[in-house]
Amino acid sequence: MERKKELKEEYKNLKPDIGIIAIKSKISLKHLILCSQNIKASINRAKFQLNHGSYPNKDLQNEWKENGENSFEINILEELSYDKDDTKTDYSEDLEILGMIWKERLKEEEIEFYKD
Repeated sequence: MERKKELKEEYKNLKPDIGIIAIKSKISLKHLILCSQNIKASINRAKFQLNHGSYPNKDLQNEWKENGENSFEINILEELSYDKDDTKTDYSEDLEILGMIWKERLKEEEIEFYKD
């Protein structure tokens, strides 16, 4: 019973990976940049929504439907480190800034984006 409590406590203290994700079409080379406070969950959610026709970005959804999952790459562009100060729990502003930086970098490489 004590071990079970320890495992529950460990699970509560786990911090998911946070960062910037890119969904890229291998055909059109368009990108969609996502800021995520849980990278693994965001990737799984995006794949699920795209495979079931319910992704919010209709251009991406239509291209996914036409060309299939194998015509896309989902990459982690950058992971953000947690602050040493454990009181900070909201990284949305940091992620938004990091997302803008990545969009600017990719624009310089003349990468085209899916419209929001």
